[in-house]
Amino acid sequence: MAVQVEIWTDINCPFCYLGKRRFEEALEAFPHRDAVSVVHRSFELDPALPRDHSDAVVPHIAEKYGISEAQAAANERGIGAQAEAVGLPYLTSGRDFGNSFDMHRLLHFALKQGKQERLLDALYAANFAEAEPLFGDAERLVRVAVSAGFDEAAVREVLADPEAYADAVRADEAEAARLGARGVPFFVLDRKYGVSGAQPSEVFAQALERAWSDHAPELEIVADGEACGPDGCALPQRD
Repeated sequence: MAVQVEIWTDINCPFCYLGKRRFEEALEAFPHRDAVSVVHRSFELDPALPRDHSDAVVPHIAEKYGISEAQAAANERGIGAQAEAVGLPYLTSGRDFGNSFDMHRLLHFALKQGKQERLLDALYAANFAEAEPLFGDAERLVRVAVSAGFDEAAVREVLADPEAYADAVRADEAEAARLGARGVPFFVLDRKYGVSGAQPSEVFAQALERAWSDHAPELEIVADGEACGPDGCALPQRD
């Protein structure tokens, strides 16, 4: 008996970074955690960006939401405080954003090798905790993957072929649309229960318990008759 959890994310998304940690906290405390399998699915926040695009996050947020750069910077500091609360490093200024399609292709490459979690964590750290720009730089992406334990030649081979794992990324995105995901992170348990957003760990714990309960339903007694138990046996009725 197992529970499958699928998590749609994008490397650009700070709430995906937070949501992953909060889900992990819930999973660590879950009594049946060894029976839970987790797979990460692809979702691009801005697929129309050119592959070599890289720009500063704060001005982008200000323009996208029609707020001042001071307000955008304050929002980043607020997210940084949330990250600190769960033990995650977070740079509140100087980060970049860009097209993440190649990163998602590499994550499918890593999934095939059984090391998807390792690469995802490395990409999150490179984006949210390290000052060096991440997007629009294939060499930077290679270094991140190699630092996570992947073979450099194999990584370069994937990046050199724009169609390698591209269908897998597109399939994930089509499935997200079919399931009604309008943003990320988006968690799906056994294709029955959905959790949207970087919810508190308690919410993820409740979702895990509910999914697990579906695998172990309460026994329904359909007939009840004479039987023996710890206190003895039911005596036959005499006329």
